[in-house]
Amino acid sequence: MIATPVQCRRLIPVILAGGSGTRLWPMSREHYPKQLIDVLGADTLLQATVHRLDGFPESWEVAQAPLVVCGAEHGFIIDEQLRASGVTPALIVEPARRDTAPALTLAAMRACEQEQDGDAILVVMPADHAIADVKALQRAIELAASHAENGAIATLGVPPTRADTGFGYVRIGEALGDGAHAIGRFVEKPPAELAAQYLADGGYWWNSGIFVMRASVWLDALRRTRPEMHTACLAAVAEGAEHGARFDPAASPFERGPADSIDYAVMERLGGPDAPCRGVVVPLEAGWSDLGSWDAVWDALGKDGDGNVARGRVVLEGASATFAHAESRLVACVGTTNVVVVETPDAVLVADRSHVQRVKGLVARIKAEHAPEAEEHRKVRRPWGFYDSIDHGDRFQVKRIVVAPGARLSLQMHHHRAEHWVVVRGTALVTRGDDEFLLSENESTFIPLGVRHRLANPGKVPLEIIEVQSGAYLGEDDIVRFDDNYGRCTSNQTAPCSEGRP
Repeated sequence: MIATPVQCRRLIPVILAGGSGTRLWPMSREHYPKQLIDVLGADTLLQATVHRLDGFPESWEVAQAPLVVCGAEHGFIIDEQLRASGVTPALIVEPARRDTAPALTLAAMRACEQEQDGDAILVVMPADHAIADVKALQRAIELAASHAENGAIATLGVPPTRADTGFGYVRIGEALGDGAHAIGRFVEKPPAELAAQYLADGGYWWNSGIFVMRASVWLDALRRTRPEMHTACLAAVAEGAEHGARFDPAASPFERGPADSIDYAVMERLGGPDAPCRGVVVPLEAGWSDLGSWDAVWDALGKDGDGNVARGRVVLEGASATFAHAESRLVACVGTTNVVVVETPDAVLVADRSHVQRVKGLVARIKAEHAPEAEEHRKVRRPWGFYDSIDHGDRFQVKRIVVAPGARLSLQMHHHRAEHWVVVRGTALVTRGDDEFLLSENESTFIPLGVRHRLANPGKVPLEIIEVQSGAYLGEDDIVRFDDNYGRCTSNQTAPCSEGRP
């Protein structure tokens, strides 16, 4: 049954932040994907996304706490970034990756639970896109919301500026008199010849992945098109648990449900006679990009007179149309043309700009070789702070560890390594076996192999230590936990577990 029109002037931003991000490697890694990095400026892509409804027309009420759907490995980082940006999010932490349709469904069900009238208009935005003109985006969302009020599911379509094979397309249908069109049909990413035909035709727009609809309309449509997905998400929400501003859907029913995208699950069915509801496409002309490659990043940034983009400590000599990014050392480019150079502390990418779409395959090869650079940066963030692997060699590794005020690591032990700790800033509370003691700056301690230990920061400033590990095996999976603040392990476990999961 198609939902009936109601007056609904409340908007809830829904931020889809579950991507794994391989196309912008080496800045973006599986455990620290592109939505979490400052690839375009001071703010991360996630931080920029949550502020896109700031200053929205006052005739609409915008919820102050966006619903942010993410994976467990990114939840604590997302919470930190958004709070640092002045936003207190309502996190929905997926227990498994199931693509965008289940993610939106969880958010819609939570919105219906929380709203007094059981409904609101959802503004669904991926966390990893770029928008040059935020006011133009808001005007498009307002038009889409006016259609969503009356029971339609609206998508924002971008009139194409080139024959791009990296985007899906929407065939626009009947004009609705206000700039919007009925949805004709969705089209998969086309080959180059067909993309050129779409550009010449003028009736095909890029699919931006931004959607606007009432929560109840989405749930009703999904119930009709993918009932098994609706049932799985309903059970996951009903059996889920609140942890402050974080909601954890129940893992078992959610994992039994199918994976699918918003487009496949519902949107592609809106152009036919058996559509579960009306589909509307609204034009978006706001400098949109999905930042799907380093070439797209180059295109989105300001350039010098020779078409170069330089970020960090970069020197260019006779270069043109070059993108150079430096994080930890000087990058010098001489006579380069149409080249991408991205330097991070543990990896350097050099690519022809016409071949940057192949970075994803490159990362797959690196991952197949079990190289850590595919998933982690040298600097690894944890719920308690971060560590930076400064140096390593045969039977030793040196780390700089920073623990946030009031935070502590798990009570743990190692089978294959011992550790030396030197405090360089702050005060450390150390548990070593049955002893507990304080260490101040310039003091040190030794943690023998096989001894239970814990590091904590009882102070009000960050604790910084240098840790020297020595032993036969120094992998992060040589950790047995006995107590942990972040739900990573149980006290009665017997097998090692990875430090890599918060």
